[in-house]
Formats: sequence, structure tokens, C-alpha cells
Amino acid sequence: ASTVSLLSQLLSPALFSPQGKYILTPSPITYAEEQLFHFFGQLLGIAIRADVPLPLDLLPSFWKTLVGEPLDPDLDLQEADILTYNYVKKFENISDETELEALCAEIASQHLATESPDCPNKPCCKFTYLSLTGEEVELCPRGRHIPVGWENKDVYAAAIRSLRMRELQTPECMTAVRAGLGSIIPLQLLTTLTPLEMELRTCGLPYINLEFLKAHTMYQVGLMETDQHIEFFWSALEMFTQEELCKFIKFACNQERIPFTCPCKDGGPDTAHVPPYPMK
Repeated sequence: ASTVSLLSQLLSPALFSPQGKYILTPSPITYAEEQLFHFFGQLLGIAIRADVPLPLDLLPSFWKTLVGEPLDPDLDLQEADILTYNYVKKFENISDETELEALCAEIASQHLATESPDCPNKPCCKFTYLSLTGEEVELCPRGRHIPVGWENKDVYAAAIRSLRMRELQTPECMTAVRAGLGSIIPLQLLTTLTPLEMELRTCGLPYINLEFLKAHTMYQVGLMETDQHIEFFWSALEMFTQEELCKFIKFACNQERIPFTCPCKDGGPDTAHVPPYPMK
């Protein structure tokens, strides 16, 4: 329960993400919050060392930043905030001033634009935009007083994209997370892993691989895999949905995911299993 409470303080839903995943809350942090992020990094390290996956649904941009890989200003923006991605694309793809006026009129109807100081009846956008936390921020000094026109529309679109990239990278938060992670495992390890490998090592598979579970089950007290009630047991699990299998894993192992891999997968019979496997 304490871990869930911790994560709810550190993570916020990527509200406009089509994947329904989470990101680190992009805002200035206090000393207490810095310590929480440090502890969060330690949790990630413990998950890797113990091979007990954490069920974290974080955007790929988090894992990219964690391992030091640069973000893709197009793909990562689309994954994190599809509305902003489409908004930026509209400005980038405008072909003439008439289209720009029409777009500003559309934005004005959504209460996101003001009137141009030169033409009081002509709606225009200013160099401001909403942050991921819902606050209006200036994209440049005195941005609230700078209208968006044909000459600077591309600068405006690039400034919005840059704002979102900074929010996704959350340098203050990630520094604390990496410090906590480095207190458990060597940070040099991160240079050998891709973002996807890092996510799988930390969070395990987002689905239950029944064949993996069968391979990591042992039978004791005279039981054999060929016993009829054991065969019935596996037949029943094969009819489970992924949601039901996750509930079974939660009941049997007190965790929501199974490890991505296991040392005994390619080893001999005496190779150590990863806790909480084998299932008995």
C-alpha cells in the first residue's frame, strides 16, 4: 500500500496519451519529493536485482531518458500528448496566411486565442501554451504579448514541441531517480541496455506467458505433471483471459507480473530459479 501511495505522488497519467500510460509529474520538486524520486530509483534497482517485476505502465520516453537515449521529437510527442502533436502539425503544415487565419479562428472558438492588437476583430494566438500540469506558460520572454503570425508560426510550433520535450525529460526528477538507481546497481549497466530491455528487466512482461509458468513449476509429494488433476489445472488456466491470469498470479505469487527472463531458462537442472519461482 505504501508503494502505491508513493507512485501516486510521483507519477501522473499522460492525459492525452493514446496508450493510457504514465509519466513523471513535470513540475519543480521540493527536497521531500527529491527524496521520494531517489527512493523510486532504488525500487527500480531492487526490481532488477531481485527479478521481481514492478507493474509500471510508463511511457517509452521515461525509459529512453533513464538509459540516456535522446527523445524523438515526433514519435515521443505523439505517444505522450496526441492533442499537442496534432496542434503542432496544423501550424507546421499551413500553406498560406488564409489557412493561418482560419486556424486561429478555430482556436479562438475553443477559447485558446485572443484578438490581434493590430486588428481588434481578427483572432490570433500568442506565444503561450498549457503545460502538462495545466498551467499557461510563456514560450519565450514576454510571450503573452507576442502574436503568432505567418513569419513566426514555425518558431511557435517548435517552441511548443520544445516545451513538451523538456517536460517529458524532467531533468530534476530523473537525476534523483538515477541517483537512487545507482545506489543499488552500477549505472554503467544502463549503457548496455536499450529502453525496451530496461523496461522488461524492471517491469517484466505485461502479459502472462503460460508456457513460462509451466516451465517454472515443480511437483512435490508424489505429484507428477501427468496426473489427471494437474492436467485439469493447466487446461483451466489455458481458458483464462489475460486479466484472469494476472489475478491468478497475484493470488499465487503476490505480484502482478512474471519476470522477463530467468537464469534457469538456458541452464541446467541445478541452475538457480528466480524467486518467487518455481511455482510449487
